[in-house]
Amino acid sequence: MASEKVRIVSDGSCDLGAKIAADRDITVVPFYVSFDSTTYQKEIEELEVREFYQKMVDNPTVFPKTSMPSVDDYYRVFERSAKEGEAVICICITAKFSGSLQSATTARDMILEEYPGAVITVIDSILDTVLQGLYVLEACRLRDLGWEYEKIVSRLLEIRESGRIFFTVGSIDYLKHGGRIGKLAGLAGSALKIKPIITLKEGEIFNSGIVRNRQKSMKKVIELLEEFFDERKVKPGEYSFCVGYGYDYEEACRFKEMLAEPVKERLGIDDIMVHQIGATIGVHTGPYPLGVGIIRRADAL
Repeated sequence: MASEKVRIVSDGSCDLGAKIAADRDITVVPFYVSFDSTTYQKEIEELEVREFYQKMVDNPTVFPKTSMPSVDDYYRVFERSAKEGEAVICICITAKFSGSLQSATTARDMILEEYPGAVITVIDSILDTVLQGLYVLEACRLRDLGWEYEKIVSRLLEIRESGRIFFTVGSIDYLKHGGRIGKLAGLAGSALKIKPIITLKEGEIFNSGIVRNRQKSMKKVIELLEEFFDERKVKPGEYSFCVGYGYDYEEACRFKEMLAEPVKERLGIDDIMVHQIGATIGVHTGPYPLGVGIIRRADAL
């Protein structure tokens, strides 16, 4: 089908920020964040990302939690598009991390019962955080190029497994409290001062090694990225790329400078995007996540 308007929707895990979402006409359905397990606030809308991280830094013994968007949250967004005749592509965080996809799927089914002519595709991105953001931006790019709805969906499904995140964190405390440590074999019994290196691919996280200080962890992330370049035989123009960070923007800028030469040479990218990792993933990483996201461009297949 061809549609006059394609609405791109994503949950708050995409970490694109309010300005980019508004500029690119993306509807973001936020997660909820709580520091006391009782009061939950909508990320960005009610709790800014900077405020979220400041609370973590100021209260290092408090481990915040998130709650996924509800069926009703998605229903309201989908209903508005159904009434306006918009076709929807909804891109959710990997189902292995959250039930957001299930909320969106249930809401879609409810809308289709009430509005049989509605067109809604819910995609498990098998990604999260700034990498999910790159994927969402790719959907926007295809929409803005005038691609037909079915072709956008088909191509998005083809590229999602190419996505990778290579990152490190300040400590493993938050991974333990967030229930992610069990997925990272070899870290559970390690000393708290280590800097784990973590890879996300195909919806799951994997232990990619440990180092003893922050500088070495940043260099290790770059090594993993360069190995990915070689493995995939990447060429300029084929991939989208960004840096993701938490609390420390200045460190992210230094990391960006470390990446400038290999990213320019291998990807043909002069200006590396830097996006702040939001609360959805920040509750698991703590205030000092730092890494990169990379995914193939849809028209580079």
